[in-house]
Amino acid sequence: MLVGELEGCERGDRVVVAMSGGVDSSVAAALCQERGYEVIGITLQLYDGGEDLGLGGRSCCGVRDIDDARRVALKLGIGHYVLDYESRFRKGVIDDFVESYLRGETPIPCVRCNQEVKFSELLLFSKDLGAKALVTGHYVRRCRVGGGVELHKAVDEMKDQSYFLFATTQDQLEYCHFPLGGLAKSKTREYAAERGLGVAQKRDSQNICFAPDGDYAKVVRRHGGGGMEGDIVDASGQVKGRHAGIENYTVGQRRGLGLGAVTDTESFYVLRIDAEKNEVVVGPRELLAVGEIKLRDMNWLGGSEGAGGEAYVKVRSSMKAVACTYAWQDGGMKVRFRDPQYGVSRGQAGVLYEGDRVLGGGWIV
Repeated sequence: MLVGELEGCERGDRVVVAMSGGVDSSVAAALCQERGYEVIGITLQLYDGGEDLGLGGRSCCGVRDIDDARRVALKLGIGHYVLDYESRFRKGVIDDFVESYLRGETPIPCVRCNQEVKFSELLLFSKDLGAKALVTGHYVRRCRVGGGVELHKAVDEMKDQSYFLFATTQDQLEYCHFPLGGLAKSKTREYAAERGLGVAQKRDSQNICFAPDGDYAKVVRRHGGGGMEGDIVDASGQVKGRHAGIENYTVGQRRGLGLGAVTDTESFYVLRIDAEKNEVVVGPRELLAVGEIKLRDMNWLGGSEGAGGEAYVKVRSSMKAVACTYAWQDGGMKVRFRDPQYGVSRGQAGVLYEGDRVLGGGWIV
């Protein structure tokens, strides 16, 4: 298919494009318009917490991004609407983020946002508008194989976002389209500049939208808890120091442990977080090694459930997929690594791949 062409859609068909105000979704909208579809841009106001965070309104999904999306829509001559989903976002994403950290986990709110808002609420809204498709600027590929649709990595692996979309269901894939999956990010920016969209050089978001400064612990404290002091202990239970709240730590963390007066911090890593005891457990790197994980709440796109096999798995968005075997177990999945992995944390996702294809994934327990 041509760039911007949507399977099953014909010229004149109505499509909804989720426009965040960034270059990717802006180009997705422009590509659809060039293919002759009736494009309606929808921007979700999810979190306008810049003032609350003392950041002068610099948070993603806030007023500045809405204005950018509106200007692009005006440039393209397409309809544009802003939907206030802030209460849904707070309940389904922020509250879950806070509770997860207080359980000693390391959450991924971008996946929750896709699950709870973008590929659920926005999808239903798009259908209510009579749209033939929901289009986003994600860097993934939707591939028709036989009678079904598969989710594949983007051509530009440095920008690939398939890890964050593992929870997209088969029914959602039938309706959603990702026209940037076959483009390099550099080409996307070139396209935006050539068409004068005004966001060609806009910086990508690097942090969670409701924590644009990267201080996740501050968000936890502002939105419901944290700040409870406790012990930092080694694997044998010996107290090594004190912490100011378990929300300040994540498995695999080496720096900022606050043990400078007690020991050499460079030789200690966070091994686990015991929320029940309010303890942070530290130790040498070799104790971080994990041979297998269990996943819950599986979303499986790889065919029939129940059969195990060999695959590759990612347990963090920034890591490369590593070889593994998998088997279904008690409604979830057991994944065994070929080589031990380090820094595996509860609350992150385990996403399985067969080559470029996403087989599915679940949450690490």
